[in-house]
Amino acid sequence: MVDYLRLSTLASILIYLFSVSILSAGDRDLPAVLVADEITVTRDRVIVASGNVEAFQGKIRLTASRVSYDQKTSKLMVTGPITIQDEEGTLILANQAELSRDMQNGLLQGARLVLNEQLQLASVQMSRVDGRYTQLYKAVVTSCRICEEDPSPPLWQIRAKRVIHDMENKQLYFDQAQFRVLGIPIVYLPSLRLPDPTVERTSGFLIPSILTSSRLGLGIKVPYFIVLNKKSDLTIAPYLSSRTKTLEFRYRHVFNRGFIEFQGALSDDVLESGMRGYTSGVGQFKLKKDFVLDFNLEWVSDDTYLYDYDFSNADRLDSILQLSRAQRDEYIELSYLNFKSLRDSDKNNELPNDAIEAVYQKRFFPNPIGGELRLTALGHTHFRRSQQSLDYDSNDVAEGRDVLRFTVEAEWLKAYRLGGLQIQTIVRAAADTFDIKQDDNYKGKYSDIVPATSVILRYPLSRIVNEATQIIEPLAQVGWVGGDGLAIPNEESISVDFDEGNLLSLSRFPAPDRRERGLSLAYGAQWSHKAYDGWSANILLAQILRNNSQADFTKSSGLSSTNSDILLSGQFKLSKSIYFAGRTIFDNDFEFTKSEVKGYWNSKTFNFGGSYVWLDKDPAEDRLSPINELTVGASYQLNRFWNLNIDWRYDLEADRSATAGAGLKYSNECVDIALSINRRYTTSTTVEPSTNLGLTMSLNGLSASTGAQTLTRSCGKRAK
Repeated sequence: MVDYLRLSTLASILIYLFSVSILSAGDRDLPAVLVADEITVTRDRVIVASGNVEAFQGKIRLTASRVSYDQKTSKLMVTGPITIQDEEGTLILANQAELSRDMQNGLLQGARLVLNEQLQLASVQMSRVDGRYTQLYKAVVTSCRICEEDPSPPLWQIRAKRVIHDMENKQLYFDQAQFRVLGIPIVYLPSLRLPDPTVERTSGFLIPSILTSSRLGLGIKVPYFIVLNKKSDLTIAPYLSSRTKTLEFRYRHVFNRGFIEFQGALSDDVLESGMRGYTSGVGQFKLKKDFVLDFNLEWVSDDTYLYDYDFSNADRLDSILQLSRAQRDEYIELSYLNFKSLRDSDKNNELPNDAIEAVYQKRFFPNPIGGELRLTALGHTHFRRSQQSLDYDSNDVAEGRDVLRFTVEAEWLKAYRLGGLQIQTIVRAAADTFDIKQDDNYKGKYSDIVPATSVILRYPLSRIVNEATQIIEPLAQVGWVGGDGLAIPNEESISVDFDEGNLLSLSRFPAPDRRERGLSLAYGAQWSHKAYDGWSANILLAQILRNNSQADFTKSSGLSSTNSDILLSGQFKLSKSIYFAGRTIFDNDFEFTKSEVKGYWNSKTFNFGGSYVWLDKDPAEDRLSPINELTVGASYQLNRFWNLNIDWRYDLEADRSATAGAGLKYSNECVDIALSINRRYTTSTTVEPSTNLGLTMSLNGLSASTGAQTLTRSCGKRAK
């Protein structure tokens, strides 16, 4: 080994000295470095390098068993096996070659071109022109691994009379192309252009899908991607079946200080008369002085369109336009919200579909008294499109009720510490004004001043045991809220969740149209465990006691009586593989009103996730029957190439499945094939059960990379 290194080094030095001292200046364009086991110079001044030859010209590297350079013709004669690799990773393999001295032009025999370590182009003869074009004659193109021991054809291949690779534009041009699957001709194209695998963004067809639906029949979807410029693109996807003609689209545009994205579809089908469609859009712009403009727009032509085409399961569309600024000590927000219900039972003209809200909050740190002072101003209005001021359908809501609300609030917070006892005091004063219109039962303006104060006590105790830190923290809050309350309709605080986030709040209603009143005591304890090896857990148990019941809370909220239901929540996490979280509220008789459990388990070959929800019936929250649902999803890597996934949602109250789905995917170095089936069992006056099947196939090396790991089949007696 030492002798070989010495010989190679000596040979490279000799050829360098030879080229500098003997050759003419014009011939000094020889490879900058030439390394070989043996180098000789003939009488005709032909340089011959043999044995483990390596030549470097700029960023091009050539290896061969023998290279000869003729000064008269300025040609390199190369004997294989030959490899040529450039800076972009393009690899050329050949048996024999005749090249120019800069290796930019030449002819190669028995050549194979490998792009991006994936796509292979084999040919009888290959020529290089100006270092830009590579022409292959009688070429076979595939990304499937080909084994000498296995004479069977690859899964897919493209045969062509000639293939030209334009390295500058990164395009492949085919003449008389024939696409074959397992050696069987499927499609013939006189000419074909495809981007090479190194292209990240170019116009062209995307992965097609074959779809079948019990509602829409058998069809095919063929997306086409269009690059408009460096900052914008458009994707259109015609979808044709026996029962619909649909055009889907997506438009994206990136600006210097923001972005927009719109997507949608337009359909002419047999399910409904006339054209149907939907569109949605999101965007964000960073404006001057740290302001941010966000929008999210949604529109659909009818209530069942999203369901029919499996675009979404949403039963409500939300559109929002928001201008905001968040700084260290100040927050400003102005927003407009519009929503549309897709439920059969809802009448949109009688719902508060439009709302405008303004928020301003400023905080100060007054030196004389210490602590933190927060000043807040809130403005809100929502209105219905109906002009009726009476309740004609007896649901306790006037058909056209509009509400204007304005709130100002001052809050002072200060924290203390007495030994291990942590104390936080809160003093608050708020003023609310409401203006109600188009409601004969509530007319005019209503105002109220709401003083409030609370003291929060925590006493965390910690210890280290068994290479873990454990903390138990008793906590309590004594609070008082004054005022008598206003006799106004409950518009914004109908549904309330009792959880860890609002346990220590002075009012657990989501909006100022309802406030908790009187004296209250929230108490509980929290335990946490964090092990040094990565797993952690915490549990919270708490309850609220009051001097007065709160009739504005719904029964299922667990907050309506003087003694609230008991809140129990917990989490468990083991690194990134196992996670479990749950929350429930129950009364002294252990009757549960709301419960939720969710978790996941991930391993190298198996992933599982699920959730369970129980919500007791509560007409006040528009829930006429209990919600009792189990949802599970799992995926299993059957082997290196096959993956199976399932998802299932079961309605335990109705004792039937709500949705179910399964998918099977095969992936290797040259192809991805995915088969899916989904079934919806839900029914209504406008929606029927449906079944959807989908099949997609992408050719790796010719389609966009997903970024996922690619598994290559190994060669044996057969490639499996």
